[in-house]
Amino acid sequence: MTISEKKIYPRTGDNQTVYLKNVVNDENIEIGDYTMYNDFVNNPKDFQKNNVLYHYPINGDKLKIGKFCSIACGAKFIFTSANHTIHSLSTYPFPIFFEEWELEKKDIINAWDNKGDITIGNDVWIGYEAMIMSGITIGDGAIIGTRALVTKDVPPYTIVGGVPARPIRKRFTDKTISALLEIKWWNWETKKIKAHIAAIQSGDINKLTDCDD
Repeated sequence: MTISEKKIYPRTGDNQTVYLKNVVNDENIEIGDYTMYNDFVNNPKDFQKNNVLYHYPINGDKLKIGKFCSIACGAKFIFTSANHTIHSLSTYPFPIFFEEWELEKKDIINAWDNKGDITIGNDVWIGYEAMIMSGITIGDGAIIGTRALVTKDVPPYTIVGGVPARPIRKRFTDKTISALLEIKWWNWETKKIKAHIAAIQSGDINKLTDCDD
């Protein structure tokens, strides 16, 4: 299952929504098929510049977003270089100003604590102006509420909200969640997904588990 390498806008006449995979060119950002971003304030094609922040190559950390995710306007992904180390006796980032303090340029990463990659699963909905911090993993099917500040990992099919974000509830029963994680419909071929959209949208896991063709 793939989408056109050149197709940017999913809907005719809608220039506020883009397929992220086709507008991002940073080798440290991985975007799955059909994941879309909507922006009614800035050009959505500038997602890499406006929404992925403090993401410097020196760290080698990655933003990984799965397939069929929906990302609302203003959602931000905040990477390691936004941090100041808390292991020093001072939070002042001396290594960044290596020229001023006659320090080694190669030691600049000592100015912050490396939290690691941000990993977003498949079929995740990230709400308006939500903020995802470095080192966070969000499971498949999760929902991140409007303006939530995500500082801890989010389990699959869990709704979180608030500052800091806390679990509100699971979207489905544990049995249904387990079945969805086993089915992984987002990995189906496009033809099969098209044939079973009604089953996917039904809310009835039994209809989806019967899709064995």
